[in-house]
Amino acid sequence: MEFHEIRYFLAVSETLNFTRAADMCHVTQPALTRAIKKLEDTLGAGPLINRERGNIRLTEFGQTMKPYFEVSMASLLAAKSKAGGHAKLAASSLSVGLMCTIGPSRLIELFAGFARENPRVEIRLEDGPVDEIEEHLTHGRMDLAIYCRPAQLPDHLHSIALFRERFVVALSPSDPLAAGDAIRMRDLNGRRYLGRAQCEYFQYLRDARLKLGGIEFERPYSSNRDDWVQSMVMAGLGFTYIPEFAVTMPKLVIRPLVEPEVWRTVQLVTVRGRPHAPAVGAFVHAARKYAWHGKVNAMDAQDAQLGACRATAQRPS
Repeated sequence: MEFHEIRYFLAVSETLNFTRAADMCHVTQPALTRAIKKLEDTLGAGPLINRERGNIRLTEFGQTMKPYFEVSMASLLAAKSKAGGHAKLAASSLSVGLMCTIGPSRLIELFAGFARENPRVEIRLEDGPVDEIEEHLTHGRMDLAIYCRPAQLPDHLHSIALFRERFVVALSPSDPLAAGDAIRMRDLNGRRYLGRAQCEYFQYLRDARLKLGGIEFERPYSSNRDDWVQSMVMAGLGFTYIPEFAVTMPKLVIRPLVEPEVWRTVQLVTVRGRPHAPAVGAFVHAARKYAWHGKVNAMDAQDAQLGACRATAQRPS
């Protein structure tokens, strides 16, 4: 059976008129009649349509077969639509806004997996501060975005939580505080603070410090670039707050910030109600099915290494 034969039969069953059915299918009437005759011959169980005296109606066999043909037609159309979506996805682009304070370690496997499954989709990463990314996303200059903010998102945006990460204190290996397992905000009183100028939690952390009271920092340096701030910390010029997955220097010492603890949730954000290209849907699906839990982070690795070093130091010779 051919796709067009089923389509022609269903057109006749709907109109009960060969001429109108042919017009509906954009073919000549003889071509439509031959196709239905071929369908009847293929099935081999008699006529599907009774044509006596110009009275067009389905035979009992035709009425029996019609529901099966309707299901087959619906499935074929769905398959064709799906194939069309894949064809569009095969050669398309995806613009992703990425907040500049999010490190690559937690996201790189997601992007790599998506690229392997969709090799012809061009991915354009555009990083920037959260307010700028949110504006570009809202006005359609980005397809989707990955970012977070302490405040609730505006109502016109929809978010999917990807992962949580805690804020840590980054120190040089020679810093006396590096010997501890965790750092209270009060432990940092009077120390040199190196500011991450694009940190979306800057005001939140400042308010937490002021609420505790009696904690003052020196602030000799700040930068829009996390790599420079981390390099300055590594050189022993001060400390900084940083989300644990944003750490890119392996020798930098990081310790959890406690009293208070501060966490952030990184989200995949799209615009509610906006029609999206197939590539957007494919990326959202990949993000939903990605195994975010069970990934080892930099702090876990440092803790494991620190524990091993302590065990070695305590082992009797």
